Amino acid sequence: MDLSPILISLQTASAATVITFFLGVLAARWVFSLRVRSLKITLDALFTLPLVLPPTVAGFFLLYLFGIRGPIGAFLMEFLGVRLVFSWTATVLAAVVISFPLMYRSARGAFEQVDRNLLYAARTLGLAEGKIFWRILLPTAAPGVISGAILAFARGLGEFGATIMIAGNIAGETRTLPVAVYSSVMAGDWATAGFYVAVIVGIALLVIGGMNYFSSRGGRRV
Repeated sequence: MDLSPILISLQTASAATVITFFLGVLAARWVFSLRVRSLKITLDALFTLPLVLPPTVAGFFLLYLFGIRGPIGAFLMEFLGVRLVFSWTATVLAAVVISFPLMYRSARGAFEQVDRNLLYAARTLGLAEGKIFWRILLPTAAPGVISGAILAFARGLGEFGATIMIAGNIAGETRTLPVAVYSSVMAGDWATAGFYVAVIVGIALLVIGGMNYFSSRGGRRV
């Protein structure tokens, strides 16, 4: 039994979650603090777009941008000698793009639920916006933000469409659990496919439990 897809998926989802956490929280804070409604709506639509696009379409855009002939991929290859496509880094990139909207929307929703009177009081007391964010907004919204990170981890772990487009199906390097399930079924190896499916389902149940736990903590806090 090849266990490398499990390790690759866990590594990919973990790395993607760390990146997505900071990007999602920063993007949510930015949109949350905007006062121009039209700009807020535009950015919200842009940040949410990968959530509603088919993953293969998102993968197409990634391949177009980061392929060796794409604008970013060609630059990386020519000046840095880095080939991003069909590498483990590409699996992380795909997971980040697909899971980012979940982290962003969870963080923004958590920020929106914070009592704004707390923020107004802090500003009245002369606290800088940075301190208000780190000392009041983020700690108060922590249960929702953590739930978003857990959900982003699960989404990154289960990503298939964009991954197969930009990272391919290279055994021991880019073959994640969902890709391994597909490969096993195509090869007629239902036993191996069933094992990988069981692992994914087990992790998904743990994720749901974690989300429910932090959501209930948020509810009690309110």
